[in-house]
Amino acid sequence: MTTALTPAAPAAAPTAPIRSTAATAPAPPDPPAPPADTEVFDRGESRVRLYCRTFPVVLRRAKGARLFAEDGRVFTDFFCGAGSLNYGHNNDVLKAGLAAYVAADGVAHGLDMYTVAKREFLTAFRTHVLEPRGLDYTAQFPGPTGTDAVEAALKVARKATGRSGVIAFSGGFHGMSRGSLAVTGSGRARRAGGVHGQDPVTFVPFEDGPGGPFDSVGLIERLLDDPSSGVETPAAVIVEPVQMEGGVRPASAAWLRRLREATERRGILLICDEIQSGCGRTGDFFAFEESGIVPDVVTVSKSLSGYGLPMSLTLFRPELDVWEPGEHTGTFRGNQLAFVTATAAAGLWSDEAFHRVRAGTARTLTEFGAEVAGRDPAVRVRGRGAVLGIDLAGSGGGARAAHIQRYAFDHGLIVELAGREDEVLKVMPPLTIDPAELADGIGVLRAALLDRT
Repeated sequence: MTTALTPAAPAAAPTAPIRSTAATAPAPPDPPAPPADTEVFDRGESRVRLYCRTFPVVLRRAKGARLFAEDGRVFTDFFCGAGSLNYGHNNDVLKAGLAAYVAADGVAHGLDMYTVAKREFLTAFRTHVLEPRGLDYTAQFPGPTGTDAVEAALKVARKATGRSGVIAFSGGFHGMSRGSLAVTGSGRARRAGGVHGQDPVTFVPFEDGPGGPFDSVGLIERLLDDPSSGVETPAAVIVEPVQMEGGVRPASAAWLRRLREATERRGILLICDEIQSGCGRTGDFFAFEESGIVPDVVTVSKSLSGYGLPMSLTLFRPELDVWEPGEHTGTFRGNQLAFVTATAAAGLWSDEAFHRVRAGTARTLTEFGAEVAGRDPAVRVRGRGAVLGIDLAGSGGGARAAHIQRYAFDHGLIVELAGREDEVLKVMPPLTIDPAELADGIGVLRAALLDRT
């Protein structure tokens, strides 16, 4: 059984990836590779490290959709730093601005002080992202990562409403700090963070999960309208318009509209977590745009800087800006280098060539997803824009997914797993990937899916 794949809006045939018009010197050749040396990591780094165990290679450099290892191997990247590199590695447009800024001794650390770099980012983000979508949000820079954005969103929602409860969804993932973990469904992550049932969070099933479709909005309304349900009116409902770590599960436009109506009628704030689904990954800049809703609060991070530099935003309606000065601080909430690359990334959203490439990437993934689903009826395929989830729960499960991931790595492709039991292949190439590189990666993945050794 398959679910509908949603490509980006139709556009002309893809062009070459967006590149800087400034002259750039060719990258120097890699020096001869010494034998792989990981002993220093094993001796000096915590056992908590994860991705290096899945992809055991020492990387030297990266460009576009390619990763280059010190032993000479080259990998196509369908992982993109867990969604932090939507514009590819070392994108020329972004790199040119960053190199010029550093060469001119631009401010590198600025707390929340006024800087030219911050002013240029706020102007560019409003011009290229917010205003074309009719959105009027105040921006808060809460800290360098996505979990910081979620923490700030929850705090401002509770402060603005005077209520403490939150409704979240099974399968959701919102970060690894304590407040974010409280609204994250993963039992493993919650246990590691010492988060237990005492947090004022009510979980309800997502619209569609491993157990099948569920009327979660109806359940929320029933709980809130029953004075004896034990659930008080919360400060907010937090939702991912596309559950990425939950197994690439897009919420339907109709479901999101029902959720928006239910929260609006009861004076509950709606927080849309766009940390991994945003910045163009799932179609337009924000995944919620397809439904036509306007959330009260939006969290953005990962590909916001465009270059892999730490940066996050909490966006909220201006009337929700109830903070007193200094109530929510952080030493690294003003990453000036990230402001520079994020300004360049925002500008791409007014570039027609960028949109043609992005639409072509989404179209190719949609076609591949349909091919996979047609070959094996036990495989469920879900996707939107430039992300594809290949769900193997009914066709070998997590064990087969791990085998495919390892086969892909051994043949030069990096791809991540998601879902409750890591049973979903999460395919996320750069939006700007060269069509030939995209075809190469898909070819490896196709062979991996066919391999039954």
